Amino acid sequence: MTSTSTRTSAVSARGLTKRYGKTVALDSVDFDIPENIICGLFGRNGAGKTTLMSILTAQNFATSGQAWVYGEEPYENSRALSRVCFVRESQRYPDDARPVHAFAAARLFFPNWDDDFAQQLVAEFRLPLKTRIKKLSRGQLSAVGVIIGLASRAEVTFFDEPYLGLDAVARQIFYDRLLGDYAEHPRTIVLSSHLIDEIADLIERVLVVDDGALVLDEDADALRGRAVTVVGNAAAVDEFIAGREELHRENLGPVASSTVLGALSSDDTRRLERLHLTTSSVSLQELIVRFTQHSDQTGAVR
Repeated sequence: MTSTSTRTSAVSARGLTKRYGKTVALDSVDFDIPENIICGLFGRNGAGKTTLMSILTAQNFATSGQAWVYGEEPYENSRALSRVCFVRESQRYPDDARPVHAFAAARLFFPNWDDDFAQQLVAEFRLPLKTRIKKLSRGQLSAVGVIIGLASRAEVTFFDEPYLGLDAVARQIFYDRLLGDYAEHPRTIVLSSHLIDEIADLIERVLVVDDGALVLDEDADALRGRAVTVVGNAAAVDEFIAGREELHRENLGPVASSTVLGALSSDDTRRLERLHLTTSSVSLQELIVRFTQHSDQTGAVR
């Protein structure tokens, strides 16, 4: 597992731990997220993702360990918090609040707020500005958060499941506007999502949390090249993968499909031909699923 970077770290953690009684929500988590990248934060429900983001944005307390935003602890630190935007799935608003009120408050809080961009997004998401937020649909409520997260242009923006209730068209608008605005106004964006395939082309770094532990911290491009699936006669597959670490295996009669770690060399390619085996690439979503399953079985991912 790698976590070093030559770039300035926008967000960092060392030994970050959170316990609720006997339940360990985060277990001694260490990482550095460089500035000006889009990072995917993945994990199963209850893995600790929201807890992690809540601590990094001072909406929760760590039991032990430390967290920093641009080198400063965020808790009770208005300077650090003014650089951060946290769009969470469970965001609450006053009963009489309308989207226009939420955007007005955001305009006051975020120094880089772009009102023209916000209004463009309101039109694209077809958001009714004067309807009470508690009367909005699930997708419209998500649109409020997405608009704040994008138009804030905060130096560090966390999106926690931002797509809930958004249809496919609205999700694509979100991804397109995020990527386009990020290109013009670079900042650090952390996307927590279960729709890994949908955001795979956006992200540059991958963090995976499983059962409170950080099991993967790697550049997305490097991760994509870390595994391959080998398919063919089971005996030939076993011969080829001998000595390799197997992430996943499926058998159907005499045919086996094995996902293994390691890039293929020219010698490997010749062996595959000799053994009459075929290979297929592994999607980022499948890799993350396999790594998570593998960590459950072995307790570690290398």
